[in-house]
Amino acid sequence: MKAHMITYGCQMNEYDTHLVQSQLVSFGADLVESIDEADFVLVNTCAVRGKPVDKVRSLLGQLRKTKAQRPLVVGMMGCLAQLEEGQQMARKFEVDVLLGPGSLLDIGAALESNGRFWGLQFKDELHEHIPPPPTGRLQAHLTIMRGCDHHCTYCIVPTTRGPQVSRSPDDILRELDLQLAAGVQEVTLLGQNVNAYGVDGGARLAGYPSFADLLRLVGRSGVKRIKFTTSHPMNFTEDVAAAMAETPAVCDFVHLPVQSGSNRVLRRMAREYTREKYLGHIADIKKHLPDVVLATDIIVGFPGETEEDFQETLSLYDEVGYDSAYMFIYSPRPGTPSYKHFADLPRELKTERLQRLIVKQKEWSKLRNATKVGTVQEVLLRGDAHSEGFLEGHTRGNHPTVVPKAFGAEGAGVYPVLIDHSTPHMLYGRLLGADGQPLPEIPRLEPQAAALSSPLQMA
Repeated sequence: MKAHMITYGCQMNEYDTHLVQSQLVSFGADLVESIDEADFVLVNTCAVRGKPVDKVRSLLGQLRKTKAQRPLVVGMMGCLAQLEEGQQMARKFEVDVLLGPGSLLDIGAALESNGRFWGLQFKDELHEHIPPPPTGRLQAHLTIMRGCDHHCTYCIVPTTRGPQVSRSPDDILRELDLQLAAGVQEVTLLGQNVNAYGVDGGARLAGYPSFADLLRLVGRSGVKRIKFTTSHPMNFTEDVAAAMAETPAVCDFVHLPVQSGSNRVLRRMAREYTREKYLGHIADIKKHLPDVVLATDIIVGFPGETEEDFQETLSLYDEVGYDSAYMFIYSPRPGTPSYKHFADLPRELKTERLQRLIVKQKEWSKLRNATKVGTVQEVLLRGDAHSEGFLEGHTRGNHPTVVPKAFGAEGAGVYPVLIDHSTPHMLYGRLLGADGQPLPEIPRLEPQAAALSSPLQMA
C-alpha cells in the first residue's frame, strides 16, 4: 500500500498525523509524497473554524473524482470526522474510512475491513500509546493530555476531542526519552489546556504532578529546549512562571490566549476569567521572566461585540505589548452554544475590525522585534529557506529567523546568530562561530550566473 496524508489544523493534528503514519508504516505501507502516487489518501481535519472545513470539502470533492478514475481508498480523520457535519460530508463524497480523534489506533482495523469503516469512540488505549520518535528532526511534539473540560461558547473541541484526559507522567517521560535518543533538541508539550494537566474532571489525579512540576521533570531529562501550548488563563498559576524561570531548558515564550479584552464579551464566551485576572497573570509572568516573549489568540467580531468592546481589546493589546498574535474573525460553528443562541455580526464589520487589529499587531511586533537587533539569539535552524542560499529557523522566543548559509553551518542545527535586521514578522542575522565572530558565508550565485555555469550551458 502507498499512503499519503494531508493535515489541516493545529499542532495536535500534526502529532496525530505522525502517530497514524507510524502505524501505517508498521503495517507495511509506504508513505508517498503526493496523491497521484497513493492508493490510500487520509485527510486529517480541523473543525475549529469554517475555512479549514471548506478546504476539506473541496479536497474530498477532488478525491471523489479521482476515485471514479482509478482504485483509491479515501479516509478522513480528526475533529471534523467526529461531527455530524463531517459525517454528512463523508457520505456525500464517498469516504471509505472515518476516524475520530479518539479512535486513531483503529487505522489497522479500518484497512483490514476492505469496506466502509467508521471509528468514532474515545478509547482509553490511545492515552497509553507511545509512537516512535520522528527521524531526522530536531523538533518534536509530545502530547501530555487530550480533550478539554472547559466549555467556551464558541468552541467545538470538547465535542470533537472529548473530556480532558491527562497522560501518565511515566508515559510522557518514556516518549521523551525516545525522542532525545533520536536526536530531538526541542520538544513542544501539547494539550488543549496544559495548565490543567493532572486535574481531570475537576479532581487532582493521584501520583500526577502539577503542570509546573511536570515542566521541572521534563527539564531534568536533558532536552535542550522546551515549549508548551496551549494555556488557558483560567488554570494558569504563578508557579508555572516560577517553574519556567527555574528550569533553563524551558524557553521564555508564553502563548496565553485572551480572545477578547472586554469582560462583557469574555462572559458571553464563557472564558471564566476577567480582563483584570488575565492581566494579573501577565504581571506574574513578567515578574519571573522579565525578557519573556508573549503571544496570544484574539477572536474579532464575537456575537454582540460592540465598538466599545473592541476598543477594550485594542487597549489590552497595548497594555500587554504582545510580541505576536493569532487573530481570527469569529466563525460560527454548528454544535456550539454561540452558534445556537447568538446572532452573528455582519462580515464587513468583522473584517474591518480585524484589519484595525492587524495594524495594532504589526506596530507592536515591529517594536518588539526591533529590540532583538544587535543581540545574539540561539536559533534552531530547520533547513533551507524559500530563498536559495539561506536557512530558516526560530529563536527560543519563537521568532522566525533567516540567515545566509555559512561554512561550518550548512544545515539543520542549533546555532548562535547575531541579529542585524528585523521586520514585524521576521528576524535576519548572521551565523557566529565559537569565537563569537560571523562565519564566512557561502557565496550565492545570481540566477544568471548560475544558469551560465550549468552543465547544459557549459556543453
